[in-house]
Amino acid sequence: MAFALIDLPYDDTALEPAVSAKTLSFHHGKHHKAYIDKTNAAIEGGELADKSLEEVIAAARGSNAGLFNNSAQSWNHGFYWHSMAPEETNASGELKSMIDEAFGSIDGLKEKLAERGAGHFASGWVWLAVKDGKLTIEETHDGDTLADQADVNPLLVIDLWEHAYYLDHQNARPAYLEAVSSKLNWSFASENLARGTTWQYPN
Repeated sequence: MAFALIDLPYDDTALEPAVSAKTLSFHHGKHHKAYIDKTNAAIEGGELADKSLEEVIAAARGSNAGLFNNSAQSWNHGFYWHSMAPEETNASGELKSMIDEAFGSIDGLKEKLAERGAGHFASGWVWLAVKDGKLTIEETHDGDTLADQADVNPLLVIDLWEHAYYLDHQNARPAYLEAVSSKLNWSFASENLARGTTWQYPN
């Protein structure tokens, strides 16, 4: 079973000016597609060929760096597309209460995500997640992921790789983080919280 490059959940102009259509075209159509293609090539005809992407990631972690990086990046990007929305969405009552308790307000959470993202060295990801029943901000480096971590449920993520923002914001990652904070998909985060289990990449 080959994995497919999932469609963007919005038009390629929908996130402008925070993320341009040109950036989405390269980021989704070239970077994400390359990760998917390399994952499929690596598992074709093998014992992982019929596994879910999450199972592939877990099997490759610590044993096959190439497959892990490509499968994890495939998952991270699918999750990232859904972590943004063209129009402002609302957090559920449960998520809003947890945000207020942990960060004071949604604006306070946005500021903390931007601060952690700007301070993250080199490439990676900054996540809003649930751990031990509480909201937490997590960071993963390079191609690492929370997809196969049983003790953490990711709610949304922001991509910190330069290809996510360089065409629009050059090397100014803080400007990208400020711009994309208005596009975070709180409805998606609320769904992930309510489900209580990690989002699954569509097969």
